[in-house]
Amino acid sequence: MTSVTAPEVRLSTGALGAQIHGIDLNTLTDDEFHLIHDRLLRHQVIFLAGQENLTPEAHIAFGRRFGEVELHPYLPRLDGHPEIVIIDSEDGAKVDVWHTDMTFHQSPPIASILHLIKVPSPGGDTMWTNQCLVYESLSQPLRDLLDGLTAIHTIRVGNEYSSRAEHPVVRVHPETGRRSLYVNRLFTSHIPQLTRHESDALLEYLFRFSEGPQFSCRYHWRAGDVAMWDNRVTMHYAVNDYSEPRRGQRITILGDEPTGNPPRWEHYVAPPGQRYWPDSVNAVEGY
Repeated sequence: MTSVTAPEVRLSTGALGAQIHGIDLNTLTDDEFHLIHDRLLRHQVIFLAGQENLTPEAHIAFGRRFGEVELHPYLPRLDGHPEIVIIDSEDGAKVDVWHTDMTFHQSPPIASILHLIKVPSPGGDTMWTNQCLVYESLSQPLRDLLDGLTAIHTIRVGNEYSSRAEHPVVRVHPETGRRSLYVNRLFTSHIPQLTRHESDALLEYLFRFSEGPQFSCRYHWRAGDVAMWDNRVTMHYAVNDYSEPRRGQRITILGDEPTGNPPRWEHYVAPPGQRYWPDSVNAVEGY
């Protein structure tokens, strides 16, 4: 009789992250999937080492267990598998800014599954933060204020804004019910209930606070590793400290609309003769 070894779970840090050993995604069972799903909700990001032989079909099937898989219209995709985006540092895929993926959409993705095929030596780590822990570490008066605000998220291509969305500053996770801070340095433009100077000052504080090491984990990749993160409650940062190629294949799971408390105030309206936006680009856009 052949013995079956149960998967082993090891926590990465006290803030977030868990490594799961003993699972082959090519032969994923329902019980193994339920373990991964449970640990993703508990720890926000999970790591599955030793997936060197992961096939594109198994990668896609794993993603589809969580929801509809994105077909990205712009990024390069794996031949024959449009669900899989190619992430290649040689083609500029280095995002060394703390961010949450695609918050400029009305329904941002709920999760990403990244399989690294080639890694530099040394360097190329990725960092994540636990935005639930960030929110819970703020003082009660500040949490009360943030619970009543929204934020505008945008992406600009050249001089054109191609997408814009308004989301609660504090998001409620649809599965766990936990609250998390939901702003990020790359895509969050401003808090429309505040003046521009108030918005800039508050957002800068929140960005810096949430990027603190006490809220983070850092993962050192090996070729074949898979990471999956809950995009609803994390930010991430790709450390740009390498010159050798770094290549991977990523699947993104389409999202749900962020929900939280309704805003307690209307959008700020500047008095007559006073322009809300001091810089010309945002003034032209007319938020």
